[in-house]
Parts: sequence; C-alpha cells; structure tokens
Amino acid sequence: MTSPMRPDDAHPYLRAASAGIRHHARTLAPSDADTPKSVDRLHLDVLHAHLTALLQLLDRLADNTRPPYPAAGRHLATAHSRLWQATTEVHASFHLLPGTTEANAGTSSCHPERLPEGPPVLTICQRHLAAGHVVRRKTTPTDLRPRTTACVR
Repeated sequence: MTSPMRPDDAHPYLRAASAGIRHHARTLAPSDADTPKSVDRLHLDVLHAHLTALLQLLDRLADNTRPPYPAAGRHLATAHSRLWQATTEVHASFHLLPGTTEANAGTSSCHPERLPEGPPVLTICQRHLAAGHVVRRKTTPTDLRPRTTACVR
C-alpha cells in the first residue's frame, strides 16, 4: 500500500524549476552597490525554452482536466493562451537585442524562409515556430488576441 505524498514531496522537478527561477530573479535584482544587470540574447533564449516547456505542461494539464472538469480545463486553456502571448513577446524581445557577433548584429526578426545565422537565433526561432504550430492547432486567432479589462471611453 502506498502512502499519500506530502505536498512538499509532490512534483520535485517542477518545484526545483520554480526555485531556480526565483533564485535567478533575485540575482538580477539590482542592489545599491551594483549597476543594473542587462539581459542578453542567451538569457532570453533560456527563458524562452522554459516558457515553451511550460506551454507543453499547461497544454497537457488542460487536455487531462477538461473531460472530468470542463470549467477548470477551460481556465487552463486560457492560461495556455496567455502564456503563448508572453512567449511571443520574449521571442520578439530576443530579436530586438543586439547580436553577440557581427554576423548576428543584423538579425532583427525571424525569417522562416531562410535559416538563421546559428545559435542562439537558430534554436529560439525553431522552438518558437514549433510551439506556434501546436498553439495554432488548438486555438483561434481571437483566443490569442490580448484582452484588456480597461474601459474604453
């Protein structure tokens, strides 16, 4: 007979990933003596990889939750759409930062018709295109459009 898991023991890898992100956010926080740390393309590439992994997790959670609990599944699907919007913005930010080499300096956007110059441009663009394909199979353009709660006068 198996004993139920304590909440502290549940999903150890997900908990470790969250702890890693919290640690990274603390190291980026400026202290009084430090100058603000800037973000580079490699940093955004790693963050994009994390966000796309979260997209996969949310997608599976929504699919598994939807049959027994339709309302909860819809909320998870909505969270998936919002996370895709965040992932898209990280990808766009990546292309707005200067490249690390002269060959990458002119890369300001994705060009699916040609291969990017190499890592990290190659990896983030391929990952983003693959994730976008999956997202677009399950959502409509209206679902992906950001909604605001602000009143328009």
